[in-house]
Amino acid sequence: MSMEYRYKHPHPAVTTDIVVFTISDGALKLLLIKRGQEPYKGTWALPGGFLEPNEDLSQCAQRELQEETRLQNIYLEQLYTFGNPERDPRERVVSVAYYALVPIMDNLPVAGSDATAVSWYPMDKLPPLAFDHVEIVNLAQKRLLSKLNYTSIAFQLLPETFTLSEVQTVYEIVRNEKLDKRNFRKQITKLGLLEDTGELRRNGSHRPARLYRAVCRNKVQLID
Repeated sequence: MSMEYRYKHPHPAVTTDIVVFTISDGALKLLLIKRGQEPYKGTWALPGGFLEPNEDLSQCAQRELQEETRLQNIYLEQLYTFGNPERDPRERVVSVAYYALVPIMDNLPVAGSDATAVSWYPMDKLPPLAFDHVEIVNLAQKRLLSKLNYTSIAFQLLPETFTLSEVQTVYEIVRNEKLDKRNFRKQITKLGLLEDTGELRRNGSHRPARLYRAVCRNKVQLID
């Protein structure tokens, strides 16, 4: 049964914004939509939108992502709450931001809802963004870099099966630094996060590479 509430104090609107990262063409990339409505019509922005009355925050984030990009069933983590009174010219809006990592070969976004276009942008070549989305993106990138050190989050950027070289490439791109191959492989294999598939990937005249999969592909776990 629905209930009607009346309060003495004004209530701000609540939205969710979603930062989606992937790795493609040797770069960390961000998923952006081009807004089809004011404010900031024609400007690139994060996917997101207003919370509905009978909806929880994670449901709102998943729904808005699906409506604006056609991506669905994506693993999302809550990032931070942004509540600057001037962040939205329409009204007082508080945004709860989420972030996600996806392998690009599994997810080809399509514009929908009030988005006129959707695209992956390299992090070092982002266009001007609407609202306070630059601040949200910067915090999400810092959180990603931090969690790389103590969780299995990097495997969210990989396909179902992958080589150790591809794992190292993910770490190098996110950290923006080269890593010693021997030391990296020794460290990553002793963490217990990888499962040998027993299969090999052949690449021309190069030595076949062993294929692995993540032990916990659908969730991020802490590293001891």
